[in-house]
Amino acid sequence: MLRLARDVLLVGFGTYGQFLVTLVTLPLTARLLGTEGVGLVAVGMSAYFLGSVLVDLGATQYFAARVDDPDITEVRGAYAVVRFGLFALLVAAASLGWAAGVEGAARMILLGAVAGGIWSLSEDWLLIGRGRFGASTAYQAAGRVAYLVALVVLLPQFPSPEVAMACLGGSSIVTVIATAVDADRHFGRLVPSWRVGATLRTAAPVLASRLLLTGYGQGGAAAYSTVLDAVSLGLFSAADRLVRAGQSVLDPIGFALLPRMTRIRDGRAFRARTMQGAAGCLALAVVAAAGLTLVAPLVIRIVYGAEFAGATDLLRVLAWILPATTLTSYVTTA
Repeated sequence: MLRLARDVLLVGFGTYGQFLVTLVTLPLTARLLGTEGVGLVAVGMSAYFLGSVLVDLGATQYFAARVDDPDITEVRGAYAVVRFGLFALLVAAASLGWAAGVEGAARMILLGAVAGGIWSLSEDWLLIGRGRFGASTAYQAAGRVAYLVALVVLLPQFPSPEVAMACLGGSSIVTVIATAVDADRHFGRLVPSWRVGATLRTAAPVLASRLLLTGYGQGGAAAYSTVLDAVSLGLFSAADRLVRAGQSVLDPIGFALLPRMTRIRDGRAFRARTMQGAAGCLALAVVAAAGLTLVAPLVIRIVYGAEFAGATDLLRVLAWILPATTLTSYVTTA
């Protein structure tokens, strides 16, 4: 049990550590950019998650469960070709949009998608599949620290939403390089494979599911930008970021259980373990939602300041999304 708790904490920081860094940088961003700037950053962050899912097909958990298969070299090569190809399409779209002079929310969507795509180029899924959570956490923490340093240094000098998103995307390169070097050392040199048909067919239903989940979750602000102004999006983002931070603590339970569950060959035992994990996730999420509801006014005032007081009631409503999103994330991973 203690080892499982340790793995949950490690995966939580490694996979969702951006939320912990966000909680540190939110006061800086809020005070430098105001509600309108925070709203545009929210659009970029929304696109960040969508871009990440589009590039890795939302199937990293599935492929992580296959790291011990005899054909892992072929799987890895094909998966890399697919990811880099999709990332190239996002870069091309962003370049065309920038050249055409798009501004505001549209520009942030393009920039955020590219930033998320960079993150999904990492080979972290191989480390997760082998249960090497400590190494995964270390490499991802290095990227998050680079983001924190870049934001603190650059944003006061160039206060704009584009700079904030560029810092996030650029810092991900640290993690991409670190995981690639580690993967080459433990799995051999990456050999691209153009036999991508099986990869695309396998990932297609998973991608559809992840896009739907991300679309109403982390990716929601991109859709909301078509009907809300930047100030309203800023207030929404203030509440949403705090809820996502809470979710980041709860989601890793499924990831930490993944290597253990893949070793269970008996169907009845697998279902029993799944139900136990689901009940535990749900109970923790209800407690977290209740706590966030109680401290909402204090948290908003401390993190964002008086300008964001209008986000308090919204935070109290959004907090109760946690039980549903936590259970959904766990079941999807399992």
